[in-house]
Amino acid sequence: MSRPTLAVFKLASCDGCQLTLLDCEDELLALAGQVEVSHFLEASSASTPGPYDLALVEGSVTTPADAERIHAIRAASRHLVTIGACATAGGIQALRNFADVEEFTRTVYARPEYIDALATSTPVSAHVDVDFELRGCPIDRRQLLEVITAYLAGRRPDVPNHSVCFECKRRGTVCVTVAHGTPCLGPVTHAGCGAICPAYGRGCYGCFGPSGSVNLPALIPVLHRDGMDDRDADRFLHTFNAAAFEEELRR
Repeated sequence: MSRPTLAVFKLASCDGCQLTLLDCEDELLALAGQVEVSHFLEASSASTPGPYDLALVEGSVTTPADAERIHAIRAASRHLVTIGACATAGGIQALRNFADVEEFTRTVYARPEYIDALATSTPVSAHVDVDFELRGCPIDRRQLLEVITAYLAGRRPDVPNHSVCFECKRRGTVCVTVAHGTPCLGPVTHAGCGAICPAYGRGCYGCFGPSGSVNLPALIPVLHRDGMDDRDADRFLHTFNAAAFEEELRR
């Protein structure tokens, strides 16, 4: 029997999530023996056309070419999984969604007429059907391996949908908000990082985006109590997953 085919694609992103896959090292060698890596330009210039059994897509849709390309990737893929904050929420580049992109291009580029960019940066799911979204900036290697293994085995990935607060409790980390009054997005952020920042006395920055059960408006008064005014709280939420947190605020 032929091995299942795996393809990894990049849209607008920093490549960090693809590097997470490469950093799997020993696990990647074992994975390479189980699948045929048909397209992964971060690792090899070799590329074969689809169809692909599993496609991993990093990056957001920010240009007309991106929007056209993601439809072609979807058509060629049996399963399509988006990886990282850019692909699942528009990424930090989605800050353009709250401003005038034409003004940005006029300010930054000497010849803005050569720039072909969409007015917004959007997740892949805004354009095509997605089978699974793996969050994070960057993604967690353990969750990535679970997702790939699950699709190779024909099952649904076992990735938790709870908040970072659960991870703090599991590793015995004292709540930085309760103990020290440190502003923290852990109560509304998707688990996956292992609660790294709170373990070192820092508040969560929301790298993994909104968790499955979010009451974001209830957190705003807590941020105010901990010393943030409206402008500070707004900036705190407008980072890696700005568009996703903004959507939660509007609900």
